[in-house]
Amino acid sequence: MLEHVEQKNQVDKKNQEPKKPQKFNVFPKIINGGVAGIIGVACVFPLDMVKTRLQNQPIGPNGERMYTSIADCFRKTIASEGYFGMYRGSAVNIVLVTPEKAIKLTANDFFRYHLASDDGVIPLTRATLAGGLAGLFQIVVTTPMELLKIQMQDSGRLAAADRAAGREVKKTTALGLTKTLLRERGIFGLYKGVGATGVRDITFSMVYFPLMAWINDQGPRKSDGSGEAVFYWSLIAGLVSGMTSAFMVTPFDVVKTRLQADGEKKFKGIMDCVNRTLKEEGMQAFFKGGLCRIMVLAPLFGIAQMFYFLGVGEKILGIERTKSV
Repeated sequence: MLEHVEQKNQVDKKNQEPKKPQKFNVFPKIINGGVAGIIGVACVFPLDMVKTRLQNQPIGPNGERMYTSIADCFRKTIASEGYFGMYRGSAVNIVLVTPEKAIKLTANDFFRYHLASDDGVIPLTRATLAGGLAGLFQIVVTTPMELLKIQMQDSGRLAAADRAAGREVKKTTALGLTKTLLRERGIFGLYKGVGATGVRDITFSMVYFPLMAWINDQGPRKSDGSGEAVFYWSLIAGLVSGMTSAFMVTPFDVVKTRLQADGEKKFKGIMDCVNRTLKEEGMQAFFKGGLCRIMVLAPLFGIAQMFYFLGVGEKILGIERTKSV
């Protein structure tokens, strides 16, 4: 009798262990990633705008700054450009964030699936590799998206300065910027700062995805048999992981933003930007907008991860929802 109970417990334990799904369905993952990205960006875009302006604001000859804090940047932007000025550049970001987030989230799941063992276990080194590869793949879309977004966001600040000085203010659009870049530099004009973008995104993904997966696995499960964490735990996992990763790569983001902003300063490359920033503004400059960046990416990835795991794509396509590796 005792032997029978022990065998039953072993079978039950084996059935509860994570197993690798027999098939990886790409299309529902792409839908989930796109939906997650759109909703996440729409929620946090004003904070992202403030982050960009804080990181790229020029320093006057006497050390004066246009913005003294996050709240000051919000106040001055709304005063000079109106509430909708906080969403300058959002259209191009929302249009391109669909493929960007779809690639990032789907690629991570894809590589985790193929790097995991048959029983669904993936070592930390392989999980880190999967995240890094996802970050590498996303820069195809991320670089032009961020370039256009940053120049659109910064154009409001430059326009306000021109208006205050009595100069003619030229209207800036994403389409106009794209045409100018293509005409002056060709297709590679849209990939200005690709090296810095790659360093930032690959590093971010190598930290974010393994940490998020670990935290997500510690929480309570859904009752539908999918094995996924309940929605609020996925939100928490994304928040904590996004906050941690965002802080760690803030210096890379500052360099990338300055290379892509095309403002008053012209940099020859990553190292020129690093050296000049360090010489002129000190080490603290590499953490400009750091708090704001955390405030952007923590909720962005929390919201995105929550909606990604809701399984909208599976519901639309009528596919059974299974737990990601």
